[in-house]
This record gives sequence, structure tokens and C-alpha cells, in this order.
Amino acid sequence: MAPDESATPRADLPSAPFPLVAVDVGNNRTKYGWFEGPAAGRLPEPIERLEVAGDWPDFGALHRWLGPLVLGPVGWWIGSVNRPSCTRLVDWLREHRPEDRVTLLAARDVPLEVDVDRPDMVGIDRLLDAVAADRLRHPGRAAVVVDVGSAITVDLVSPQGAFLGGAILPGIAMSARALHQFTDLLPLLDMSELAEPPPALGQSTVAAMRSGLFWGAVGAIDQLSRRLTAGHPGPPQIFLTGGAGPAVAALLGPEALHVPHLTLAGIALTAEAVAGRDEP
Repeated sequence: MAPDESATPRADLPSAPFPLVAVDVGNNRTKYGWFEGPAAGRLPEPIERLEVAGDWPDFGALHRWLGPLVLGPVGWWIGSVNRPSCTRLVDWLREHRPEDRVTLLAARDVPLEVDVDRPDMVGIDRLLDAVAADRLRHPGRAAVVVDVGSAITVDLVSPQGAFLGGAILPGIAMSARALHQFTDLLPLLDMSELAEPPPALGQSTVAAMRSGLFWGAVGAIDQLSRRLTAGHPGPPQIFLTGGAGPAVAALLGPEALHVPHLTLAGIALTAEAVAGRDEP
């Protein structure tokens, strides 16, 4: 999404980005993170978080969450893959917090080389995840970045720190809906609360569906991780985020790490980098 005109820095606000609210506007939920300051040499962690399910922002919950945190103007740094939800959020901010600075992040903002054919067409969530993974990875090692969300993305950051692209496939819940929608008898399964891997051997229709949905996703992630890094010296580090991230990470070996706030951290790192470029 191209930055809105409201993303232009305001002369009456400080150039430093902190404190800031990082906003990850996804297809089925919106995540907010409050960051107080930069994290030197490590991944920034939000001091407070709010997660709202659905594609319609709950502005009542957002207002209550902001109450004890915000004493003056703040910066909002938004990474969005859901244009209608993002538009509603920006409209609300213009009406209720007109003194705040709002920045809609685009590919050109990320502090990372994006070595693909059309950087502007890459989902900003993938790039922000890569920014955070680049901060976490060991020097000289490639990183595989996995977001297990509505769609599953498996991307590669080179040992030199460049985003090289990757793969996109249906998420577990999306695949469950497809099985139900495109067949006559298969039920619609709720895979959103999957805390433990299901048995591979399904001895009922529902159990077989759970097995196929979960282990099919794990197998795809594992194979893609191997194929994306074929020819690279040594095993890659694998960073996972998203709802099923913890369950999947435990099955991918010791190099896999679940990072729950990867996208929000990527937004905070990008905000810091953008503000640094704006300084005289």
C-alpha cells in the first residue's frame, strides 16, 4: 500500500519515532504494539500489546487500551495487507487523534535490500518480518522467515542481509475452509486453537482432515526451508511467527525459533530507520 498523504512528517512533532504505536493490519486480525524506545543490538519488544480479531477494527477496545499509555501526540507506524481495515483505522485516527503522526509503510521504507523483480508488489508484512529476522540472525547465516497466518509465507534472507523472495501457500484455516467449500460431505473444522500437533494417523474423517491440514503445512514449510537454502553453507536459522508458529517451530529442529511479535518488531525497527534518514 502506498503511503497516504498523512504519512508526511509534521514539523511540530519530534523526528525521533518513540514512543510509537506499531500496527500490523492483517486479513483477519489487527495487532497493536506500544514501543517506548529503541533496542540497541537486539529485537525490540512491545511494552504493551492489543490484538483484535476480525477485519473491522474495534475502536472501543483501541481507545481503552490507549487510555493509560498516551499522554500526548504519538507516531503510528502501520504495516497493512488489508486496505479496507487500514482505511477505517486511518480515518478514525484523523478524527480522534488529529495531532498524531500516521505513517503507512511501503517497501521503499524497510532498512533491507529487497532483491526481487517488483519490491513494491511484495506484501509489507513479509518485508517487516524479514527486517526483524535480519536483526536476529547470526552474521553470515541465511534466515528462513515463516509466517503461519491466513496465508503461509516462507521467505529467505540471504547471509548478506537481502530479502530474496520465497513462497506463498494457503494457511491452515484457509485450507480447512477450502476442503469444506469444495466438497459435499467434509465438515468445516476450526483449526484456530490448535495447541498440539494432531496424530498423523487419522482414524476418523475429522481426525484425518486435522492430520492432513496440519502435517501438510508442516511438510510444506520444511521442504520449502530446505529448498530455499539449497547451496548455502550450513543450516539456516528459521524464525516463525503467526498463530500456529509455536506448534510448527517445535517440529523443525533446533534452528527453528518462534518469535510471537516478529512483525511488530519489524515495524519498530523500520520506524527507527526511517526517522534516522529524516534527521539532518
